[in-house]
Amino acid sequence: MAREKIVEHYDVIIIGGGPAGLSAAIYSGRARLKTLLLEKALVGGLATYTNEIANYPGFPDAPKGEAITNLMKEQAKNMGVDFKLTAVSSVQLKGEEKIVETFRNKYIGKVVIIATGGRPRTTGGENEEEFLFDKGISFCATCDAASNTGKHVVVIGSGDAAIEEGMFLTKFARQVTVSVMHDEGKMDCNEIAKEAALANPKMKFIWNSVVKRFEGDDHLSRVVLKNVKTGDEIPVDCDNCFEFIGYLPNTEIFEGQLPLTRQKYITVNEKKETGIEGVFAIGDVTDKWLKQIATAVGDGAIAGTAAERYIAEKEIFDHKIMQCEKTGLIYVYNAIDAESRNFLAEIENIEETQKGNIVVNRIDVYKSNGLALKLELEQVPAIVITKDGKVAEKIYSLDSNLISAKL
Repeated sequence: MAREKIVEHYDVIIIGGGPAGLSAAIYSGRARLKTLLLEKALVGGLATYTNEIANYPGFPDAPKGEAITNLMKEQAKNMGVDFKLTAVSSVQLKGEEKIVETFRNKYIGKVVIIATGGRPRTTGGENEEEFLFDKGISFCATCDAASNTGKHVVVIGSGDAAIEEGMFLTKFARQVTVSVMHDEGKMDCNEIAKEAALANPKMKFIWNSVVKRFEGDDHLSRVVLKNVKTGDEIPVDCDNCFEFIGYLPNTEIFEGQLPLTRQKYITVNEKKETGIEGVFAIGDVTDKWLKQIATAVGDGAIAGTAAERYIAEKEIFDHKIMQCEKTGLIYVYNAIDAESRNFLAEIENIEETQKGNIVVNRIDVYKSNGLALKLELEQVPAIVITKDGKVAEKIYSLDSNLISAKL
């Protein structure tokens, strides 16, 4: 017999504990929302493997990534956020109650914030696992370029990211050796980047090559390449290696439930909404241009704030706007529009005439359009008549006689 899962309820469930997820947790926790953060591996995400973070505001001494993310975790805990180190096995995102399941538990939330991040595509070369992240293999030139000042680095790849990041590395490193799997002169990047790279005196190219293996004691000291045509090995002594051969978002469990790009990233709007009510996505798992700790933290701040607004508006909508005790009159208007603003006086007259037989609510979309969106209006201003807690009529004409006749 299958073991029955423990059920727990939360306001906000955050999947992923990188900087984006931690930032969202801080914001939702501070809003007094019961918040759970689920992380399957290491709280802090890939940022914890970065040796120096020199471009995150407020930390002039270039601390390790782990130092920054540990402070984020401590701050979230101080806000009352619960942490569970476990993998998510399945999600059900549609409906008012969102269900997130792990091996032992079923978590039910009003809001889910997806911050599952991604993972760099690796070469599959021998011994690669031994040198990932802080032992010689990096995936972010912006993060680690400065620590390679005066050193020799190897770059794997020839796409736009590889060549542009390789050129950035030449500002610091004494030499950048690029492994390209194609014939001499052929790359996967754009022509402008290609010409600039070939003209850069600090960049050297090894054509028709792929990674065979990585070597070193405690730290990477040699990348052994293989010529794809002859099979010959090409040892390259170096201080560090950067791999730029693609990035894989962690979206497998969301396929079929959320809109994804061809590359499997989650698409979001400026509020980090995914298209499913109450479900937000942030950080490297989303389709975005710049993937940095600073942008991830910004995403988390937006989603945490949007989640608090969503829950508050939903409470108002369910229990006040869509009340079922009396016939309801909902006036949706824009305060900066003179005509709809002036019609407020007519709404007051209708309310007075009905003498407590109706419940009147006024929604100003200038402040927030969340409640109006729930009513699925074609335009604003509009009048919505409700009966028994359901929409009975939508009126787009500011005609007080027509409105009174419908009540």
